[in-house]
Amino acid sequence: MRSEVVAGRWFVHGRHTVAVAAGPLARRARLWQAIWESGAGAVLDGAAALEASGLRGFDPPRIDVSVPRANRHHVLDGVRIHRRSEMPRVVTAGIPRVRAELAAVHAASWARSDREAALILCLVVQQRLTTPERLLAAWRGGRRAGPRRPFVNAAVVDICDGAQALGELDFAGLCRARGLPEPSRQSVVRGRNGRVHLDARWKGIGLVVEIDGGHHQWSLNPVADALRQNDLVVDGEVVLRIPVLGLRLDSRRFMDQVVRAHERLTVESA
Repeated sequence: MRSEVVAGRWFVHGRHTVAVAAGPLARRARLWQAIWESGAGAVLDGAAALEASGLRGFDPPRIDVSVPRANRHHVLDGVRIHRRSEMPRVVTAGIPRVRAELAAVHAASWARSDREAALILCLVVQQRLTTPERLLAAWRGGRRAGPRRPFVNAAVVDICDGAQALGELDFAGLCRARGLPEPSRQSVVRGRNGRVHLDARWKGIGLVVEIDGGHHQWSLNPVADALRQNDLVVDGEVVLRIPVLGLRLDSRRFMDQVVRAHERLTVESA
């Protein structure tokens, strides 16, 4: 190995990393380098662990690595080290990394914004790197600290437990704050295929608001939602759909739409 390096055919990238090709390291090689160079017992964590597990659609701004607190560690450019008294459960096949559900919780807690945290949590479930049940259990079973804890707590529930998310959401309160009369909640109407439960409805003006928890994206739920919405529209209702995460991230703009629709339909029905 020393001869190859001296001859200029192999290239040193730290204390334990040697590349057999010139130029910057490829992304997967960078992940391995972060493990080898950070210290004994190091494993990928956060978004980097999700990336190694196959996450698509999100590029981590840095590589997060967890190492046992008792072990020596070494600083590496572009790598953020988390020293832990108790190491989380890891996947040892391939690049050593924290299990996806716990890595997602960590990544969301370390995210640069609420929007980034929500994106990570949505992607990990949508791409089936873990299940909603495992993600919810990982969140509830771990230490929940940091400035983003309240939002991540709400977002995990929104994505993983639709019934609880809608139960905790005070949509009527949002309406009151904007000067709107309270809608009927869980209104029941007769649809073409039986009874339909509507999240919020102003019957007198024909306005319906459907608030979608994360469960609306699972399995064939989008098909059922589309059929139900189309039936309502054909029968003359105006239907607004609001992802519950949307109300967490940008409630003002969504409520602006509700106010505009309510004002227009109120004038038309007068």
